[in-house]
Amino acid sequence: MLPLVVFLAFADPNLTQPSLLDAGFHQMYDLQFDEAHRTFQQWKGQHPEDPMGPVCDAAAYLFTELDRLKILQSEFFLHDDAFLNRAKPAADAALKQKFDAALVQSQQLGDRALAKNPQDQNAQFATLMRLGLRSDYLALIEKKYLASLSDVKQSRAFAEKLIAANPAMADAYLAVGVENYLLSLKPAPLRWFLRLDGAQTDKQRGIDDLSIAAQRGHFFAPYARILLAVAALRDKNVPRAKELLAGLAREFPRNPLYSQELARLR
Repeated sequence: MLPLVVFLAFADPNLTQPSLLDAGFHQMYDLQFDEAHRTFQQWKGQHPEDPMGPVCDAAAYLFTELDRLKILQSEFFLHDDAFLNRAKPAADAALKQKFDAALVQSQQLGDRALAKNPQDQNAQFATLMRLGLRSDYLALIEKKYLASLSDVKQSRAFAEKLIAANPAMADAYLAVGVENYLLSLKPAPLRWFLRLDGAQTDKQRGIDDLSIAAQRGHFFAPYARILLAVAALRDKNVPRAKELLAGLAREFPRNPLYSQELARLR
């Protein structure tokens, strides 16, 4: 089962006693990656059997690469041809090794927990996180788009199971929203092919689910707001994009990305 403070955090976004995981994610979004890793390591030391510790550590490694390679900038996502035809970035091999090791450790702990209790929501959430992080790395860093699709669909399946069991776990909506929104941007024949393969490609559902994650989510609410800002820009809704970016800039003052994006819009 979820550690008490984490379960309460999912159920009550106004919880006044955040966990170490909360602190680590805030540090990660604020580009304090070394501090985030230390915080997640502290959590792992206190909860050695919890798959959330290593998968959160993996998230910090992925965001380190996304920041280093400037992948979260809106211009990266606004132009499909530029995105698809970009050169494969030079990945940090040492970081990739640590990222993979953290995913393996989380999978081992998660599988062990699910073997004991298949309804363990903490292990299920760690699993969908692991699949989502790996799919992001495959697509955004390694440009292995088809390989990433399998993880995207598995992550969405875990997310739907979690949402059905615990609708308060709003972070799970991110996985559903990402699949529907991003795949909806593909050309119509490709969307038809993806639907045949079981993928979901409903743009409005994607926006709706990302909005739930942004408004009621916990660990991934800021990430959902980043994606919604990009979606707003793609739809020429500049005021909405400015609103989202301004909120992120206030919440994470050490991260220059949001203020830079705001300056570009002005």
